[in-house]
Amino acid sequence: MSGRVIVVGSVNVDLVVRAPRLPVPGETVTGGVFEQHHGGKGANQAVAAARLGRPTLFVGAVGTDAFGGEALAALGAAGVDTSSVAVIPDAATGVAAILVDDQGENLIAVASGANGLVDTAAVRAAFRRLGSLDGDVVLVSHEIPTATARAALQMARAEGGRTILNPAPAAGLDRTTYGLADIITPNRYEAAMLAGIDRTKQPSDYGRVARRLLDGGGAGPGVREAVIVTLGGAGALLVSADAPDAPIVLPPYRVDPVDTTGAGDAFVGALAAALAEGRDLSGALRRALVAGALATTKPGAREGMPTRVELDAATGDEPFERRRSQEVRLEPTVRTDPAASAEPTAPADPAAPSEPTN
Repeated sequence: MSGRVIVVGSVNVDLVVRAPRLPVPGETVTGGVFEQHHGGKGANQAVAAARLGRPTLFVGAVGTDAFGGEALAALGAAGVDTSSVAVIPDAATGVAAILVDDQGENLIAVASGANGLVDTAAVRAAFRRLGSLDGDVVLVSHEIPTATARAALQMARAEGGRTILNPAPAAGLDRTTYGLADIITPNRYEAAMLAGIDRTKQPSDYGRVARRLLDGGGAGPGVREAVIVTLGGAGALLVSADAPDAPIVLPPYRVDPVDTTGAGDAFVGALAAALAEGRDLSGALRRALVAGALATTKPGAREGMPTRVELDAATGDEPFERRRSQEVRLEPTVRTDPAASAEPTAPADPAAPSEPTN
Protein backbone atom coordinates (compact mmCIF):
# COMPACT_ATOMS: atom_id res chain seq x y z
CA MET A 1 0.00 0.00 0.00
CA SER A 2 1.36 3.41 -0.98
CA GLY A 3 1.58 5.89 1.86
CA ARG A 4 2.51 9.41 2.78
CA VAL A 5 5.81 10.86 3.96
CA ILE A 6 5.55 12.88 7.18
CA VAL A 7 8.70 14.83 8.04
CA VAL A 8 9.31 16.23 11.52
CA GLY A 9 12.29 18.55 11.55
CA SER A 10 13.91 21.89 10.86
CA VAL A 11 13.47 24.61 8.28
CA ASN A 12 16.20 27.19 7.65
CA VAL A 13 17.30 29.84 5.25
CA ASP A 14 20.79 29.04 3.93
CA LEU A 15 23.24 31.91 3.57
CA VAL A 16 26.01 30.56 1.36
CA VAL A 17 29.48 31.82 0.48
CA ARG A 18 31.30 30.02 -2.34
CA ALA A 19 35.05 30.41 -2.07
CA PRO A 20 38.07 28.83 -3.78
CA ARG A 21 38.80 26.83 -0.65
CA LEU A 22 37.55 26.40 2.90
CA PRO A 23 39.35 28.47 5.55
CA VAL A 24 41.25 26.90 8.42
CA PRO A 25 40.46 28.19 11.94
CA GLY A 26 41.43 31.84 12.27
CA GLU A 27 41.86 32.37 8.51
CA THR A 28 39.91 34.70 6.19
CA VAL A 29 39.46 33.57 2.59
CA THR A 30 38.44 36.27 0.09
CA GLY A 31 37.09 36.12 -3.44
CA GLY A 32 33.82 34.39 -2.51
CA VAL A 33 30.33 34.73 -4.03
CA PHE A 34 27.21 35.06 -1.85
CA GLU A 35 23.95 33.16 -2.43
CA GLN A 36 20.74 32.64 -0.47
CA HIS A 37 18.80 29.37 -0.60
CA HIS A 38 16.06 27.63 1.32
CA GLY A 39 17.18 24.82 3.60
CA GLY A 40 16.96 23.04 6.93
CA LYS A 41 17.43 19.28 7.00
CA GLY A 42 13.80 18.48 7.66
CA ALA A 43 12.46 20.90 5.05
CA ASN A 44 15.00 19.70 2.48
CA GLN A 45 14.03 16.09 3.09
CA ALA A 46 10.36 16.98 2.69
CA VAL A 47 11.06 18.70 -0.63
CA ALA A 48 13.09 15.70 -1.82
CA ALA A 49 10.16 13.36 -1.09
CA ALA A 50 7.56 15.67 -2.61
CA ARG A 51 9.52 16.06 -5.84
CA LEU A 52 9.44 12.29 -6.17
CA GLY A 53 5.66 12.27 -6.16
CA ARG A 54 4.87 11.28 -2.58
CA PRO A 55 2.17 13.16 -0.64
CA THR A 56 4.39 14.92 1.91
CA LEU A 57 3.58 16.84 5.08
CA PHE A 58 6.07 18.84 7.11
CA VAL A 59 5.89 19.42 10.87
CA GLY A 60 8.11 22.21 12.16
CA ALA A 61 8.24 25.93 12.97
CA VAL A 62 9.30 29.28 11.54
CA GLY A 63 9.46 32.79 12.97
CA THR A 64 7.44 35.85 12.08
CA ASP A 65 10.36 37.42 10.20
CA ALA A 66 10.58 37.73 6.42
CA PHE A 67 12.62 34.52 6.21
CA GLY A 68 9.70 32.57 7.70
CA GLY A 69 7.21 33.64 5.07
CA GLU A 70 9.70 32.94 2.30
CA ALA A 71 10.44 29.48 3.72
CA LEU A 72 6.75 28.53 3.87
CA ALA A 73 6.17 29.76 0.33
CA ALA A 74 9.10 27.71 -0.96
CA LEU A 75 7.82 24.55 0.72
CA GLY A 76 4.34 25.08 -0.65
CA ALA A 77 5.70 25.68 -4.15
CA ALA A 78 7.53 22.34 -3.93
CA GLY A 79 4.27 20.55 -3.15
CA VAL A 80 4.81 20.10 0.60
CA ASP A 81 1.79 20.40 2.92
CA THR A 82 2.72 23.11 5.46
CA SER A 83 -0.53 23.07 7.45
CA SER A 84 1.35 21.71 10.48
CA VAL A 85 4.12 24.33 10.47
CA ALA A 86 3.82 26.66 13.47
CA VAL A 87 4.55 30.38 13.08
CA ILE A 88 6.01 31.46 16.42
CA PRO A 89 5.67 35.14 17.41
CA ASP A 90 8.90 37.01 18.17
CA ALA A 91 11.04 34.03 17.08
CA ALA A 92 13.63 34.12 14.32
CA THR A 93 13.47 31.59 11.52
CA GLY A 94 16.44 29.20 11.53
CA VAL A 95 19.52 30.28 9.57
CA ALA A 96 22.45 28.21 8.29
CA ALA A 97 25.77 29.81 7.35
CA ILE A 98 27.43 27.62 4.73
CA LEU A 99 30.88 27.77 3.14
CA VAL A 100 31.42 25.78 -0.08
CA ASP A 101 34.75 25.32 -1.88
CA ASP A 102 35.57 24.67 -5.53
CA GLN A 103 35.45 20.90 -4.96
CA GLY A 104 31.92 21.06 -3.56
CA GLU A 105 32.95 20.35 0.04
CA ASN A 106 31.29 22.42 2.74
CA LEU A 107 31.31 23.69 6.33
CA ILE A 108 28.00 24.55 8.02
CA ALA A 109 27.01 26.43 11.19
CA VAL A 110 23.36 26.75 12.21
CA ALA A 111 21.37 29.22 14.34
CA SER A 112 18.31 27.17 15.25
CA GLY A 113 15.81 29.96 15.96
CA ALA A 114 12.23 28.66 15.80
CA ASN A 115 13.47 25.11 15.20
CA GLY A 116 14.50 25.00 18.84
CA LEU A 117 10.91 25.74 19.83
CA VAL A 118 9.25 22.81 18.05
CA ASP A 119 7.59 20.96 20.93
CA THR A 120 5.80 17.67 21.51
CA ALA A 121 2.39 19.37 21.67
CA ALA A 122 2.77 20.56 18.07
CA VAL A 123 3.76 17.07 16.92
CA ARG A 124 0.91 15.47 18.84
CA ALA A 125 -1.60 17.87 17.27
CA ALA A 126 -0.28 17.16 13.78
CA PHE A 127 -0.44 13.40 14.24
CA ARG A 128 -3.95 13.66 15.68
CA ARG A 129 -5.11 15.39 12.50
CA LEU A 130 -3.41 12.76 10.34
CA GLY A 131 -5.09 9.79 12.06
CA SER A 132 -3.72 6.31 11.38
CA LEU A 133 -0.20 6.25 9.95
CA ASP A 134 -0.45 2.70 8.64
CA GLY A 135 1.48 2.59 5.37
CA ASP A 136 3.10 5.98 6.02
CA VAL A 137 6.77 6.74 6.60
CA VAL A 138 7.60 9.21 9.37
CA LEU A 139 11.02 10.79 8.94
CA VAL A 140 12.48 12.60 11.96
CA SER A 141 15.64 14.70 11.85
CA HIS A 142 17.55 16.08 14.82
CA GLU A 143 17.85 19.82 14.23
CA ILE A 144 14.94 20.11 16.68
CA PRO A 145 14.91 19.40 20.45
CA THR A 146 15.81 15.81 21.29
CA ALA A 147 12.71 15.39 23.44
CA THR A 148 10.54 16.37 20.47
CA ALA A 149 12.34 14.00 18.13
CA ARG A 150 11.89 11.18 20.66
CA ALA A 151 8.20 11.93 21.10
CA ALA A 152 7.67 12.03 17.33
CA LEU A 153 9.19 8.57 16.95
CA GLN A 154 7.08 7.22 19.82
CA MET A 155 3.83 8.65 18.48
CA ALA A 156 4.54 7.54 14.93
CA ARG A 157 5.24 3.98 16.01
CA ALA A 158 2.09 3.92 18.15
CA GLU A 159 0.01 4.98 15.13
CA GLY A 160 1.50 2.31 12.87
CA GLY A 161 4.00 4.42 10.93
CA ARG A 162 7.38 3.20 9.74
CA THR A 163 9.98 5.43 11.36
CA ILE A 164 13.29 6.76 10.04
CA LEU A 165 15.66 8.79 12.20
CA ASN A 166 18.25 10.96 10.48
CA PRO A 167 20.60 11.48 13.46
CA ALA A 168 22.18 14.71 12.34
CA PRO A 169 23.53 16.10 14.52
CA ALA A 170 24.19 12.98 16.60
CA ALA A 171 25.12 14.83 19.77
CA GLY A 172 22.56 14.26 22.53
CA LEU A 173 21.07 11.10 21.02
CA ASP A 174 21.13 7.74 22.79
CA ARG A 175 19.19 4.48 22.75
CA THR A 176 16.15 6.05 24.37
CA THR A 177 15.72 7.97 21.10
CA TYR A 178 17.34 6.04 18.24
CA GLY A 179 15.99 2.76 19.67
CA LEU A 180 12.50 4.01 18.70
CA ALA A 181 13.42 4.10 15.01
CA ASP A 182 12.87 1.32 12.49
CA ILE A 183 15.70 2.68 10.34
CA ILE A 184 18.50 5.14 11.09
CA THR A 185 20.72 6.86 8.51
CA PRO A 186 23.93 8.15 10.13
CA ASN A 187 27.07 9.03 8.25
CA ARG A 188 30.32 7.46 9.43
CA TYR A 189 31.02 10.07 12.09
CA GLU A 190 27.46 10.04 13.43
CA ALA A 191 27.43 6.22 13.55
CA ALA A 192 30.63 6.19 15.59
CA MET A 193 29.30 8.85 17.96
CA LEU A 194 26.03 6.98 18.51
CA ALA A 195 28.01 3.83 19.25
CA GLY A 196 30.11 5.66 21.83
CA ILE A 197 33.34 5.66 19.80
CA ASP A 198 35.71 8.63 20.04
CA ARG A 199 35.50 10.64 16.82
CA THR A 200 39.30 10.85 16.72
CA LYS A 201 39.45 7.04 16.55
CA GLN A 202 37.31 6.23 13.56
CA PRO A 203 36.69 2.47 13.27
CA SER A 204 37.67 0.39 10.27
CA ASP A 205 34.63 -1.91 10.48
CA TYR A 206 31.39 0.04 10.22
CA GLY A 207 29.44 -3.20 10.03
CA ARG A 208 30.43 -3.84 13.64
CA VAL A 209 29.41 -0.28 14.56
CA ALA A 210 26.02 -0.78 12.93
CA ARG A 211 25.49 -4.07 14.75
CA ARG A 212 26.13 -2.29 18.03
CA LEU A 213 23.31 0.13 17.18
CA LEU A 214 20.98 -2.76 16.31
CA ASP A 215 21.66 -4.59 19.56
CA GLY A 216 19.54 -3.75 22.55
CA GLY A 217 21.02 -3.12 25.98
CA GLY A 218 20.28 -2.06 29.49
CA ALA A 219 20.08 1.57 28.38
CA GLY A 220 17.33 0.85 25.87
CA PRO A 221 16.38 -1.03 22.70
CA GLY A 222 18.33 -1.17 19.48
CA VAL A 223 17.21 0.00 16.06
CA ARG A 224 14.37 -2.27 15.00
CA GLU A 225 14.95 -2.86 11.27
CA ALA A 226 18.18 -1.54 9.76
CA VAL A 227 21.13 0.79 10.08
CA ILE A 228 22.23 2.55 6.89
CA VAL A 229 25.66 4.17 7.19
CA THR A 230 26.32 6.67 4.41
CA LEU A 231 29.93 6.57 3.24
CA GLY A 232 30.16 9.70 1.08
CA GLY A 233 31.91 8.90 -2.18
CA ALA A 234 32.08 5.21 -1.23
CA GLY A 235 28.30 4.65 -1.28
CA ALA A 236 26.43 3.22 1.70
CA LEU A 237 26.49 0.27 4.08
CA LEU A 238 23.26 -1.56 4.91
CA VAL A 239 23.11 -3.73 8.02
CA SER A 240 19.71 -5.24 8.75
CA ALA A 241 18.40 -6.75 11.94
CA ASP A 242 17.41 -9.87 9.98
CA ALA A 243 21.00 -10.48 8.82
CA PRO A 244 23.33 -8.43 11.05
CA ASP A 245 26.39 -10.48 10.12
CA ALA A 246 25.85 -9.98 6.38
CA PRO A 247 26.37 -6.26 5.74
CA ILE A 248 25.76 -5.03 2.20
CA VAL A 249 27.89 -2.28 0.64
CA LEU A 250 26.14 -0.43 -2.16
CA PRO A 251 28.40 1.51 -4.54
CA PRO A 252 27.89 5.20 -5.28
CA TYR A 253 26.31 6.67 -8.39
CA ARG A 254 29.05 8.64 -10.13
CA VAL A 255 28.54 12.30 -11.03
CA ASP A 256 30.66 15.44 -11.20
CA PRO A 257 29.65 17.24 -7.98
CA VAL A 258 29.11 20.98 -7.85
CA ASP A 259 27.73 21.35 -4.31
CA THR A 260 27.34 18.53 -1.76
CA THR A 261 25.25 20.60 0.69
CA GLY A 262 21.92 18.86 0.06
CA ALA A 263 23.16 15.38 -0.85
CA GLY A 264 22.38 13.75 2.49
CA ASP A 265 18.91 15.29 2.67
CA ALA A 266 18.09 14.24 -0.89
CA PHE A 267 19.25 10.72 -0.03
CA VAL A 268 17.08 10.45 3.09
CA GLY A 269 14.03 12.06 1.48
CA ALA A 270 14.26 9.73 -1.50
CA LEU A 271 14.64 6.73 0.81
CA ALA A 272 11.46 7.71 2.67
CA ALA A 273 9.59 8.29 -0.59
CA ALA A 274 10.62 4.93 -2.03
CA LEU A 275 9.61 3.07 1.13
CA ALA A 276 6.29 4.93 1.26
CA GLU A 277 5.47 3.85 -2.27
CA GLY A 278 6.08 0.22 -1.32
CA ARG A 279 9.61 -0.58 -2.47
CA ASP A 280 11.72 -3.02 -0.47
CA LEU A 281 14.57 -1.58 1.58
CA SER A 282 17.36 -2.65 -0.77
CA GLY A 283 15.61 -1.19 -3.81
CA ALA A 284 14.75 1.99 -1.93
CA LEU A 285 18.37 2.40 -0.84
CA ARG A 286 19.70 2.04 -4.38
CA ARG A 287 17.25 4.67 -5.53
CA ALA A 288 18.20 6.99 -2.67
CA LEU A 289 21.90 6.77 -3.57
CA VAL A 290 21.17 7.98 -7.09
CA ALA A 291 18.96 10.80 -5.81
CA GLY A 292 21.67 11.94 -3.39
CA ALA A 293 24.25 11.98 -6.17
CA LEU A 294 22.03 13.91 -8.58
CA ALA A 295 21.41 16.53 -5.90
CA THR A 296 25.10 17.50 -5.98
CA THR A 297 25.06 18.51 -9.64
CA LYS A 298 23.60 22.01 -9.07
CA PRO A 299 24.37 24.75 -6.52
CA GLY A 300 22.10 24.89 -3.46
CA ALA A 301 20.69 22.29 -1.11
CA ARG A 302 17.46 21.78 -3.07
CA GLU A 303 18.10 22.94 -6.61
CA GLY A 304 19.61 19.66 -7.77
CA MET A 305 17.11 17.36 -6.05
CA PRO A 306 15.64 15.20 -8.82
CA THR A 307 12.03 14.94 -9.88
CA ARG A 308 10.36 11.55 -10.25
CA VAL A 309 10.94 11.58 -14.01
CA GLU A 310 14.63 12.49 -13.60
CA LEU A 311 15.24 9.80 -11.01
CA ASP A 312 13.42 7.15 -13.03
CA ALA A 313 15.56 8.06 -16.03
CA ALA A 314 18.80 7.88 -14.04
CA THR A 315 17.94 4.53 -12.45
CA GLY A 316 16.38 2.99 -15.54
CA ASP A 317 13.11 2.48 -13.66
CA GLU A 318 9.67 2.69 -15.15
CA PRO A 319 7.03 4.15 -12.83
CA PHE A 320 6.73 1.84 -9.85
CA GLU A 321 2.93 2.05 -9.59
CA ARG A 322 2.60 0.89 -13.21
CA ARG A 323 4.86 -2.09 -12.62
CA ARG A 324 3.04 -3.00 -9.44
CA SER A 325 -0.38 -2.77 -11.12
CA GLN A 326 0.91 -5.04 -13.89
CA GLU A 327 2.13 -7.47 -11.25
CA VAL A 328 -1.27 -7.49 -9.55
CA ARG A 329 -3.00 -8.27 -12.86
CA LEU A 330 -0.79 -11.29 -13.55
CA GLU A 331 -2.73 -14.48 -13.00
CA PRO A 332 -1.51 -18.09 -13.18
CA THR A 333 -2.52 -19.96 -16.30
CA VAL A 334 -5.36 -22.42 -15.71
CA ARG A 335 -4.17 -25.79 -16.97
CA THR A 336 -6.51 -28.57 -17.91
CA ASP A 337 -3.83 -31.23 -18.18
CA PRO A 338 -4.47 -33.47 -15.12
CA ALA A 339 -0.77 -34.34 -15.05
CA ALA A 340 0.05 -30.69 -14.51
CA SER A 341 -1.47 -30.30 -11.09
CA ALA A 342 1.53 -28.69 -9.39
CA GLU A 343 1.31 -25.15 -8.11
CA PRO A 344 2.09 -22.64 -10.89
CA THR A 345 5.44 -20.93 -10.68
CA ALA A 346 5.10 -17.33 -9.52
CA PRO A 347 6.28 -14.73 -12.03
CA ALA A 348 9.51 -12.94 -11.28
CA ASP A 349 8.96 -9.82 -9.25
CA PRO A 350 9.12 -6.97 -11.77
CA ALA A 351 9.80 -4.54 -8.93
CA ALA A 352 12.96 -6.29 -7.79
CA PRO A 353 15.95 -3.95 -8.15
CA SER A 354 18.69 -4.82 -10.60
CA GLU A 355 22.31 -4.59 -9.66
CA PRO A 356 23.75 -1.12 -10.28
CA THR A 357 25.81 -0.80 -13.42
CA ASN A 358 27.87 2.19 -12.37
